[in-house]
Amino acid sequence: MTKQPSSLTSIASIVASMTAVAIGNGMMLAYVPFALTRSDAPDWVPGAAVTMIAFGGLVGCVIAGPMIRRVGHARAFSCSMALVILSALAIALGMHPLVWVLARGLYGASGNTNFIIAQSWLNHASANHWRGKAMALFYMAYVIGLGTGAWLFGQIPADGNLPPLVTIFFTALALLPIGLTRLPTPPAPAKVSIDIPMVWRNSPVAFIGVLAAGGLSMVVQGFTPIYAAANNVSQGDVANLMFVMQFGLIAIQYPMGTLSDRIDRRLVLIGTCLLILVAGFLALSATFSNLILLMLVFALFAGAVETVYSIANAHANDRTDPADFVPLASTMLVAWSAAATVVPLMVTVLMPVFGPRTFIYAAMAVAALYALFVLARLRKRDEVPAAERESFELKSAQMPNAGALVEAEARAE
Repeated sequence: MTKQPSSLTSIASIVASMTAVAIGNGMMLAYVPFALTRSDAPDWVPGAAVTMIAFGGLVGCVIAGPMIRRVGHARAFSCSMALVILSALAIALGMHPLVWVLARGLYGASGNTNFIIAQSWLNHASANHWRGKAMALFYMAYVIGLGTGAWLFGQIPADGNLPPLVTIFFTALALLPIGLTRLPTPPAPAKVSIDIPMVWRNSPVAFIGVLAAGGLSMVVQGFTPIYAAANNVSQGDVANLMFVMQFGLIAIQYPMGTLSDRIDRRLVLIGTCLLILVAGFLALSATFSNLILLMLVFALFAGAVETVYSIANAHANDRTDPADFVPLASTMLVAWSAAATVVPLMVTVLMPVFGPRTFIYAAMAVAALYALFVLARLRKRDEVPAAERESFELKSAQMPNAGALVEAEARAE
């Protein structure tokens, strides 16, 4: 086996490439809903664009493994970047609502493939004693990149095709660090196996938690700019709102994650769901006349949503044998993608009935139902002692555990 690099600096190329990708992604996450909502497109189109990202991600779960096994990590990364560029180019050609919806689906497939390749490569390149730090750096850089992309959207004209062209620029830039890296290419990943009975047997709370997190993340991150644009919020303020939301992850997830290492993680999950309910009530009552307060509320909203995902993953790892980590991650990835498709689709269908606040009601309903489920499970099974738990790691629900395709040897070293 190829000798692994010995420090965090050795993975700088992967982190740099994915940060550049994130800047472009953050730009489009703000631009596409804003432009569609302000256009003459039918009311269902902005929601359909959000749903297609998640559906494309589900497709990416299927195609990524065979692609990597066929051509290797580096070439597969280049191919997925090319698809991101093509999806942005389709949007840059002009306002064609159905084309834009399909383009977001293409982005979803290529984006999930990017995550799978990057996380697989990181797991292979990092040694056991600093792998956790490597993944934390990776997630942090990606989240900062998303926020930066959203902020940049507020600095350029929304009219015309400059935002997708800027996205194309950063995506092309992302090819350079990977193209020039001296990191050894990982071996072909093992076949992805989906084992829902095993995951459910080990941790129903974690499995349902990842399902909840998929729906929560996609509706909160995807529909917030639609909600803001529908209320005539300016482009700059929509960009600032999306920028601030990304940093709610750090403010909420770190303290809640640390707490979950010390007490029953299920109690922390219930507390996190209560935070989502509080944030939802505040979001319903807050007005756009006080944007600073609204930004803080949605930062709390987004941060709590991200926290459900990370703690549910930690809870699953606590109860799973290391030999089953690969099928666990595979199953969680598919579950997240499926829920991230279904819940936004339901919001899109119901929005004409309940209005632009439908996504807030949906997030609150998902959080309440999940809290009740966890509460019911508290009586069914004892918590894993703290000394036997996996350490909590920063994770983003916007980057589901695509390490599902990592070969078993990465965990068995």
